[in-house]
Amino acid sequence: MELFLIDAIGPFFRGHQRRRINWSKIPFHHLALKGPEPERRAQFDRIAEDMRLFTSRVRAMGYNAVSLDDVAHLADHPWYEEEHRSTVRILQKEFRRLYAGIRTEGLAIYVTMDVLSFTPQLRLRLGQDHKKIAAFVRELLAGLFSEFPEISGIILRVGESDGRDVKGLLRSELCLRKPGQLNYLLKTLLPLFEEEKRRLILRNWTVGAYSIGDFIWHRKTLAQVLTGIDSKAFVLSLKYGESDFFRYLDVNPHFFETPVQKIVELQARREYEGCGEYPSFIGGDYAAYAHALTKAENMLGISVWCQTGGWLPFRRLAFLDADAVWTEINAFVCVQLFRDRVDPGEAVRRYAKAHGILAPEALLQLLVLSEEVVKELLYLPEYARRRLFFRRVRIPPLLAVYWNTLFINHSIRKLMRSFVCDQRRSIAGAYRALAKIDRMIDLAQEAALPVEDIRFMRESFFLFALAREYYFLPYSQEIRSRIRRAKKRYKRHYPPGSRYRYRIKTSFRPFRMKRRYLGWLSRVLLRSQPGYRLLDRLVFLHLLSLGYGLLHRAQPKILPKFARKNAMGLGTVFK
Repeated sequence: MELFLIDAIGPFFRGHQRRRINWSKIPFHHLALKGPEPERRAQFDRIAEDMRLFTSRVRAMGYNAVSLDDVAHLADHPWYEEEHRSTVRILQKEFRRLYAGIRTEGLAIYVTMDVLSFTPQLRLRLGQDHKKIAAFVRELLAGLFSEFPEISGIILRVGESDGRDVKGLLRSELCLRKPGQLNYLLKTLLPLFEEEKRRLILRNWTVGAYSIGDFIWHRKTLAQVLTGIDSKAFVLSLKYGESDFFRYLDVNPHFFETPVQKIVELQARREYEGCGEYPSFIGGDYAAYAHALTKAENMLGISVWCQTGGWLPFRRLAFLDADAVWTEINAFVCVQLFRDRVDPGEAVRRYAKAHGILAPEALLQLLVLSEEVVKELLYLPEYARRRLFFRRVRIPPLLAVYWNTLFINHSIRKLMRSFVCDQRRSIAGAYRALAKIDRMIDLAQEAALPVEDIRFMRESFFLFALAREYYFLPYSQEIRSRIRRAKKRYKRHYPPGSRYRYRIKTSFRPFRMKRRYLGWLSRVLLRSQPGYRLLDRLVFLHLLSLGYGLLHRAQPKILPKFARKNAMGLGTVFK
């Protein structure tokens, strides 16, 4: 492996005051681009200093490249409105200075790009014509390469776009909807990349929209995307599993079935597991992936996310904030596992030695326990081990806790009871895992690491265990009262605005559908194998999409607010 890439967007979030932050890309609206020159100068001076600290620390760990957003904010084109072009000229000036500092550290620079980010004027010119879009993207990138010869490559994102919270003149959309359209784009762009000696990295991540929405796991769709693609400039970027950055996922089979150059995406700041507010070690899981991928051909390297991902209030900045230690440990271990091929224990000992931790075995025990607790209590193992698909999406193995929200309600209760057979064992396992956190507190004190983080973990995970009682024990007023008391105590300890905080969404209102009908419906809608059934092809891929569209127009609030407003909105999976 030769490419060890890590995202470098953290410096741009300093001082970002929104309660719930979109960590999917740099918050350009947060930058002082239209204010007085002294204000912008002060902000970008601070970003440059943070970037210098960040790059020096990740280079010392063994990373040799960074990724930054984003082509649409850095490449000028006469088809854009003058308002946007003036912003681009400012950002080009500021990023040229940042790039110089990054190159001084000896790191390569990769720039992300959504296909495609539109302004109103650009939308009128291009419409939905994928050939016009491909020609425009090629022209845009040719201009960017001329402007920034220091850029080593572009990272294309085609199956996900800006979230519903992104406002303003520029917004990305899902404009490539068929495998053949993406194939055409790649064939249009690759001659430019070969001529310019840059890399084109295609991110194989989608949220299930349109016929291209399954190419993260469907071999036929990916084969159509890659038909005729044979270029040393091309790299396929795959998440380690068939879904997002969750546990309980086998290695994505695409690694072993495609001959092109590949990198594996890993996440050090675990967006579904506390975002570094408490330890969520990845050593055991990632060691298994590293071993499996030794059998995959043309593995070029890894792409590690240390800041990117999720819509969350947690805001520790990796390699910049002193208390971002849990994310930084994971990032260090990623390089050790995939570059040096050491085991997780040796990787942790090396981290302890490099960072002056005098109790390396205590640190290792703490991290191993954290991995066990997350897999046993944050996840519900019996459900998480199921491989379930709906339409073009692999169903997440984590449902009741999503990002920083715990759902305790009657519908989740019925759903979990339909999936989990050994319910008493699940409750007992939750409390055994909870007891391990008490030991973690002792180990954190021994290793002189943030004990309060472990206490926050215990307070939060106690609620997860209590929720499991509600899911699986016979309903009673007693469990309802315990949950309410625990929620009030938690909110007193971690009030709104606290640096630590899960949202606890409770509702004991009865969900009217009987459990046996819910179980029957889940068996009809969901499948355990990736291949589509005749029912999927005839009904769920087409008629269900049409039916949802009609229902949404008639009842726009048919989905709960959390599902409608977060990220791209759950309705995206029905496209």
